[in-house]
Amino acid sequence: MAQLKIKLVKSLIGSKKDQIATAQALGLRKIGDVTVQPDNDQTKGKVAKIIHLIEVVNA
Repeated sequence: MAQLKIKLVKSLIGSKKDQIATAQALGLRKIGDVTVQPDNDQTKGKVAKIIHLIEVVNA
């Protein structure tokens, strides 16, 4: 199954509460945190919500 490598590159300070919750649900808490998630519709929805704060690469 395909995987997505997601890295937090911008601070969550000043972001909306739902964006912060989305980042935390992905396992991203500090700048530089990296997580590997399955490439499915749920993950793509979360990524779309905080795309301006992260970098996404196919793992």
